[in-house]
Amino acid sequence: MSDWNASQYLKFEKQRTAPAIDLIKKACVVNPKKIIDIGCGPGNSTAVLKEMFPDADILGVDYSDNMLEKAKSKYPDLSFMKCDAGKDLRNFNERFDLVFSNACIQWIPNHKELIRDMLHILSENGTLAVQAPINGKAPLFRIIKEVASEQKWQFPPDIDQANRMLPNEDYFNILNEYASYSDIWETVYYHSMPSHKALIEWVKGTRLRPYLNALSDEMQQEFLNEILEKAKTAYPIQKNGEIIFHFRRFFFIAKK
Repeated sequence: MSDWNASQYLKFEKQRTAPAIDLIKKACVVNPKKIIDIGCGPGNSTAVLKEMFPDADILGVDYSDNMLEKAKSKYPDLSFMKCDAGKDLRNFNERFDLVFSNACIQWIPNHKELIRDMLHILSENGTLAVQAPINGKAPLFRIIKEVASEQKWQFPPDIDQANRMLPNEDYFNILNEYASYSDIWETVYYHSMPSHKALIEWVKGTRLRPYLNALSDEMQQEFLNEILEKAKTAYPIQKNGEIIFHFRRFFFIAKK
């Protein structure tokens, strides 16, 4: 799969950053000395952490070179490093008072092992704080799945395997196995979008990546147009001319 596109991702920076702010506030962390931001992307969540905890030593890690390049360029005073969270965390010798991850774990397999590794790098009395989208049943994401299932695209059956979450109850059980304390909740954000095309721009930077990477430029546009036309039916235009994009997110915090 090709690398992430930071510029595409940041077209909706405010909406994508809002859950990170909410997660930090709910985590109720007091004066952390060391923080790691797992899946920091273009650095927007890392910058929020620095604003909230100006005296902390903060490290942003991501596997995407493009995202890290953008983060280092936009936030030169912050520290960033390449890291494959699914493999590298278990080998970390450092310990962190806050292990933070915003909209990342859905791209990493084996969540039981991942959460175990995240808790492993916590310092004593440290806090793990995680958020991930859970929108498989939302209209736009059902449309994507429906269109992608058409034979003309010839997508492999496991093309979206890297973007999956477990049932919520599984996280409850995993956290109860590995953590001494945990709290789990959901939030649905009502994002105001200027048009149906904006809906497509949102998912172009995330969910549609594996599909678009597998298609020629011509077929990409055909694929996007088909999703767009179906989205126009599923998302009515509101009185002010905008679209309401309901976006469901899953949160948890935990301690060792």
